[in-house]
Amino acid sequence: MKRLLWLVLLLLPGVASAFGLDELQAQLRATPIVRGHFVQQKFLRSLPQPLTSRGDFTLAQGQGLLWLLQSPFAQDLRITPQGIAKRDEQGQWQMLPQQMGASRETRVFLAVLAGDTQGLQENFDIVLSGDASAWTMTMTPSSALLRQIFDAIVIEGGKLVKRIELRETQGDRTVLQLKDSQATKTLTPEEQQAYGH
Repeated sequence: MKRLLWLVLLLLPGVASAFGLDELQAQLRATPIVRGHFVQQKFLRSLPQPLTSRGDFTLAQGQGLLWLLQSPFAQDLRITPQGIAKRDEQGQWQMLPQQMGASRETRVFLAVLAGDTQGLQENFDIVLSGDASAWTMTMTPSSALLRQIFDAIVIEGGKLVKRIELRETQGDRTVLQLKDSQATKTLTPEEQQAYGH
């Protein structure tokens, strides 16, 4: 009986680690384009209520993120590894000036949404729990620069990313919920135009 118990205990770590970072990356990359709605709440220590914004998003592998803010005001953003662009009233995309370190934060944000666990491991210590249908990934910064900004980033999801929480060192935090997300394989004509095709 004791030997059977030891065998079970020996098998448990293997079962628990069956869903690892490589599997998560493969699962998230199996959906090249994801569309949905977002609700972003920014909890600031200086304010009693969170700042809430809502809109739609399109995440396309290798092309970036379209972030179409609807409230509290309308604004269209395109986030790529090269930086952030804003659509003006004439429909033209204008690159926004990058603050020091912002490009690195942008790349991290895209890597989080795309499930680029290999890229994230360059800057974070990562702990993954759960399975393919319900997982949580907790990321603690390993680089000095990011440790100045974040205490941790916690991501939850299943087939797709559902929730991201950014915990900042000064006590503020941002909670991003991705709702009604749907995977697809083709961009709409409007999305193609926004990505510059």
